[in-house]
Amino acid sequence: MSRRRFNRTKISSHHPARRYKKRRFFGFFLKSTLAAALLVLFFILGLFIYFAKDLPSPENISARLITQSTKIFDRTGETLLYDIHGEEKRTVIPLSEIPRPMQFATIAIEDHLFYEHHGIYFRGIVRAFIANFTGRHIAQGGSTITQQYIKNSFLTPERTYPRKIKEAILALELEIKYSKDEILTFYLNEIPYGSNAYGVEAAAQTFFGKSARDLTLAESALLAALPQATSYYSPYGNHPEELSNRQHTILRRMRDLDFITENEMNAAIEEKLVFSRSPQRIIAPHFMMMIREELNNTYGEDYIERSGLKVYTTLDMHLQHTAEEAVNVNFESLSEKYNTGNVALAATDPKSGEILALVGSHDTLTLKTMGM
Repeated sequence: MSRRRFNRTKISSHHPARRYKKRRFFGFFLKSTLAAALLVLFFILGLFIYFAKDLPSPENISARLITQSTKIFDRTGETLLYDIHGEEKRTVIPLSEIPRPMQFATIAIEDHLFYEHHGIYFRGIVRAFIANFTGRHIAQGGSTITQQYIKNSFLTPERTYPRKIKEAILALELEIKYSKDEILTFYLNEIPYGSNAYGVEAAAQTFFGKSARDLTLAESALLAALPQATSYYSPYGNHPEELSNRQHTILRRMRDLDFITENEMNAAIEEKLVFSRSPQRIIAPHFMMMIREELNNTYGEDYIERSGLKVYTTLDMHLQHTAEEAVNVNFESLSEKYNTGNVALAATDPKSGEILALVGSHDTLTLKTMGM
């Protein structure tokens, strides 16, 4: 019986059959990749539509009513007599009144790529997702300054993925509508710093007794340290060393980002900070009680605590100081002469009837604070 012999020939890589199989494989791979990309795109678009339908429009942000303190001034408008506020003490100021060190300190510690991204820092999101996944709970946010502003202004602070999606959608919309400087202004006027101070102006007044425009580099770095944990890092709290360390960390980051020089950093680290611990002093308290009562009767207490009114009164500070000195100097002699335990003085304009100075009692001359 004859044995058949089969010649086994190796098919070359240039053989038409091999080239055909390769084309089929790459074609299938490209189609699969395209289909997967389209599915992901439609999924993301679906999420966007689902979560965006009930979200507020960033176009209305500039018109949003922000809680601000009502300020009462003397007749010149130069002396602040009293600052009326509710739970949120806030004064909105433009970016031009916020010193560059305060802006840079905030950017350095919160979002050093603020001027480079478009509202969302994807690498930070991925890093936060990995940390959250391995920790089995949402522990890190990976939020940009834009996202933080959205969270504080429009959304709840809950740590859930739906809230993070809403936050990302609004952040993208906000970046389209407003410039980076406008968003930074929104943020610095909105963020809480502790002790009921919201926004950098209220924080500067609360902790240093000065306007934000007068903050030093060291003071700016310290204020920038507070929003992460306002109670823990409070200058009046139990962790002064941790607050100091965080302030120094911010200063070093500012140096590394070329926001400040090495010498400026060292000088700021060595600067001794003095915090304002005294409660707010009320000038002419009896006069102020009259004004406060009139405002309450006219507008309502809740409105004047939140509306940011600027109230200009008839009080003449020069005459007020003169009246207080007169009461103080003559108190004992008048008390003995008229057998009284109190002396008061009121000065009015005889033509208009305007109250120019008012001392309700001698006791108020030594009164440093007063709850109103």
